[in-house]
Amino acid sequence: MSLEIQIKTILNDFEGIHSDDFLRILGEIMREFKSNVTIEYLTGKIKKINDLTDEIEKKKQCKLLLPYLDWYLQGL
Repeated sequence: MSLEIQIKTILNDFEGIHSDDFLRILGEIMREFKSNVTIEYLTGKIKKINDLTDEIEKKKQCKLLLPYLDWYLQGL
């Protein structure tokens, strides 16, 4: 499945996606961002989310990062 399709799947059914899948996709698209500040910020956010043990809290934190997926798709 292409990265674009995976992102659209997440955007269409965020509640049905596991946080680990979301973070994996975010990690893949993060490498394509040109701003080191953005990459460093997302790297830190991903690490903090991965350190959480509660899936509900992970999902809340992932939801805050959904605009990065939209941002990526706009560049396609």
